[in-house]
Amino acid sequence: MVQFSNCSSRKENRSEARLTQNPFKPTAGKIPPLLIGRQPIIDDFAEGLENGAGAPGRLMLITGQRGYGKTVMLSEFARLATAQGWTVVSETASFGLCDRIVAALAPQGLKLKSANIGPSFSIPGIASASLGAASFAPSEQCALTLREAINQRLKKEAPGKGIVFTIDEAQAASPDDMVALATALQHVIRDQDLTNTPDSEKKGIAFVFAGLPSIVDDLTGNDVLTFLRRSQRRILKEIPLLEVRDAYASVASKSGKEIPEEIALDAARKAGGHPYMIQLVGYYMWRAAERRGSRIIESCDVSTGESDALLAFYEAICAPLYYGLRSPQRFFIEAMAKDGDAPSKVSDIAERTGRTTSWAAKYRASLIREHVIESAGYGLVRFSTPHLGDYLRSEILWPEE
Repeated sequence: MVQFSNCSSRKENRSEARLTQNPFKPTAGKIPPLLIGRQPIIDDFAEGLENGAGAPGRLMLITGQRGYGKTVMLSEFARLATAQGWTVVSETASFGLCDRIVAALAPQGLKLKSANIGPSFSIPGIASASLGAASFAPSEQCALTLREAINQRLKKEAPGKGIVFTIDEAQAASPDDMVALATALQHVIRDQDLTNTPDSEKKGIAFVFAGLPSIVDDLTGNDVLTFLRRSQRRILKEIPLLEVRDAYASVASKSGKEIPEEIALDAARKAGGHPYMIQLVGYYMWRAAERRGSRIIESCDVSTGESDALLAFYEAICAPLYYGLRSPQRFFIEAMAKDGDAPSKVSDIAERTGRTTSWAAKYRASLIREHVIESAGYGLVRFSTPHLGDYLRSEILWPEE
């Protein structure tokens, strides 16, 4: 068991202790100094690029709750693809997604004149065109569909290389944009097959989508988007405790500080395996040691780091998750939070909320599907996101206590 101390006996010269910047980066989308617990997913993608046209890793759907590192994964994929000679187009799903992709692919010198993605809407001030189509105005009029824009860009790529598209926050994408992307993907793959080029030399494309767990129901339920059902699905989960401990020790050692193994293990427990919380605890315990002028991260630094990290975690992760749920789902998890850290009985939740067992079963299933809670045994559930119960108790249920 870790023994907590006041650390006052180990103060050092502050100027001598401050040798490097804080290595932990709890900023959305920032690749951390040591990417842990995600190597199998990274390997799947890298192998997809290496194994030629049709490799499964070239179509991937990454899901996870906020703070689980979806954007970080896309950034890492973009880095790997660029290093291997692929062109990368990175976008966040929002209105006009396909328009921006076409513009990014347009040959230099072409000017976007008009675009319309999907039959249901067109952009004000821009002439309409057919699904997935865009027309450009160089010296002569030319109509390029998204498929044609991709194929034109592929002509510039080296044999065996191609274009990687990373689409973040995919749950916010317009169905029309997704249909256009799906159509382009399928046609471009077929166009490459018709060249009779060996798979190892074909110029390919890869799509990686990242989004909240709800994307699985919202997008794969569309019959037109059957391509997403064939994608490799990767769910980002908690990082194993010992990997976090070792990462803390490694990062500290490489950055000019020390952290004893038992202290690193205590910090790992406090982080709870959540990637964002891992960075927060690391950042604030490092800062606490810096402010003491110490090269050694001690128990008091971890304790201070956890307190500061929790405030940031509540604001960045727990609050958006809670307010992003439907009202009955919030009602369900509020009832769960009253059990403290213990698993909750679904029958107790039905009784507390004054609802039927079928109501409780319905929202239990929806919350599990969205990875907010998980089964803890027959008739039992617990929170999947660390500290969500603490947040509900301190900020929602009993904020004045």
